[in-house]
Amino acid sequence: MKVAILSSIAWRTPPRRYGPWEQVASNITEGLFEKGIDVTLFATADSITKGKLESVCDHSWSENPELDPKVCECLHISNLMEQADKFDVIHNNFDFLPLTYSRLVKTPMVTTIHGFSSQKILSVYKKYNSTNTYVSISNSDRSPELEYAATVYNGINTSEFTFCSEPKDYLLFFGRIHPEKGTYESIQIAKQSGRKLIISGLIQHQEYFDSMIKPCINDDDIVYVGNSGPKERDKIMGEAYALLHPVSFEEPFGLSVAESMLCGTPVIAFNKGSMPELIVDGKTGFLVNNTGNAVEAVSDIKSVNRKYCSDYAASKFSRQKMIEGYLEVYRKVIDEI
Repeated sequence: MKVAILSSIAWRTPPRRYGPWEQVASNITEGLFEKGIDVTLFATADSITKGKLESVCDHSWSENPELDPKVCECLHISNLMEQADKFDVIHNNFDFLPLTYSRLVKTPMVTTIHGFSSQKILSVYKKYNSTNTYVSISNSDRSPELEYAATVYNGINTSEFTFCSEPKDYLLFFGRIHPEKGTYESIQIAKQSGRKLIISGLIQHQEYFDSMIKPCINDDDIVYVGNSGPKERDKIMGEAYALLHPVSFEEPFGLSVAESMLCGTPVIAFNKGSMPELIVDGKTGFLVNNTGNAVEAVSDIKSVNRKYCSDYAASKFSRQKMIEGYLEVYRKVIDEI
């Protein structure tokens, strides 16, 4: 079986820091390689993989302001499509645009839908549903207007995370700094709990950061450590007393939630989107409805067994588990040709 993995080129694959789509594409590629699959990653030229690498863009457009994102994306997608006959299956991890090429090639395409940025893009997915294979990353993120072949949870490279049985006493916010991710709510939860909060993440909404978050940062009980890379992430996640995830939107998955639990760190999350699929309420964290409930949950974190938390995440969200799911989808698609 020869598989082409199409990654995003907004960031390097795997990303140096932020880049969830690129991280998942990397985990799929490396997981397939470990299984002995002939896999080619289509990504930026500075990407890192044990498989084969194909690229037309030296760097990600997010890291080079001189690059035009649309131009890069068109060249990137067409580079794969013009080589489509070399592969048994194309695995698209790059949203809806590659679907518009899919009827121009004979190679079957599997598309992982990493959430819907807008309902406006649904019309593209609907148009190509009958000739494409869609995979959701959680049951909660499925559109009733589409048909899916499977739900495959995002998988994590467990070797990149260290179990920590003796945490420190700080709370952690880890993710993009944006109103919908609940950075400000995390600050309120920490203050009301009387605990220190460490904030780590990409500033995606500068005005929100400047007006709501920055005034609270004092390098004492509210600390911003920037956009952490893999090594820093492993340390601050593992040593955290709990991860706060008070999202205000229907989040499709939430990599940081699974990563945190893998380190043994429980998660307190607002009960939205995929959170009930990721968190076992009372055992790997707590599902709450508001900041008041979250503050109460902080005092209950001591009841969570960190080893159980880690074992559960490894059993549900490992890279190996994800690869098994995708290989089953690939075989089914190839057999149907």
